[in-house]
Amino acid sequence: MPSTESFHERTHALWDELADFEASQADEALHHLMKRLCELVGAQNACWVGAVRLSGDFSGDPVKGWRPRVVRFLHPSPLLDEGVREQMAKLEQGVADITTIRNAEGAGIFRANRLRDIVAPEWFETPYYQAYYRDLGKADAIWVSFPINEDAESLFGIYSTLDRPPFTEAERDISAYTLRGIKWFHRQIMLSHCLLVAGSPLTPVERQVLHGLLSGLTEKEIAIAQNQSYHTTHEYVSAIYRKFGVNNRATLMALWLGKAS
Repeated sequence: MPSTESFHERTHALWDELADFEASQADEALHHLMKRLCELVGAQNACWVGAVRLSGDFSGDPVKGWRPRVVRFLHPSPLLDEGVREQMAKLEQGVADITTIRNAEGAGIFRANRLRDIVAPEWFETPYYQAYYRDLGKADAIWVSFPINEDAESLFGIYSTLDRPPFTEAERDISAYTLRGIKWFHRQIMLSHCLLVAGSPLTPVERQVLHGLLSGLTEKEIAIAQNQSYHTTHEYVSAIYRKFGVNNRATLMALWLGKAS
């Protein structure tokens, strides 16, 4: 693990690197951040979760209406994706592991926890840990949660391999420091998936069109790049504006610059 001085230098350099990504490069910036997080604490893999709290009566819901809407891994795999789908399906059935419940209980405040910070030692013998950690090559995790507003949170999970010791308190605190200092980035990555202004994320095609808009391309240029008719592209642009609650590209860009609500 780097010295305190080296760690701060590397973290501040990382913040500068993230700021250099263009507005249309949200996915590339996210991948870069997760890679650097793993390097800082000697981790194997990382994921980002965009979570929202649904409206309605969730009195019987163990996580009070919170749902992951987008999950992205640094190193994705079919097994990891299948594990996410299984856990999402269980949430809809009102079934949640204690780690998920404990994380949801802290919603609204910034928090960083290792697994052992929120569960008893016997949890590491449960079928859940076996299925969603050990069977997937993960031994330990650090979860850092950043509230964007009362109904949206940006969460990062950082995973270790089975052949390394559990994460230390210092490694947890390094992860927390690195992620707490970039509120603007959490907001941008949530915006890039339309998770701050709509109940569901953008479709893959809508995200491609959005990238074109943020890159300054005209609708005609976007249509050519996407191999679409101009009419189809214009419909996608109109749908994107509706989801973000804006009427034009200037206001859309203002959202990324933090100059519009």
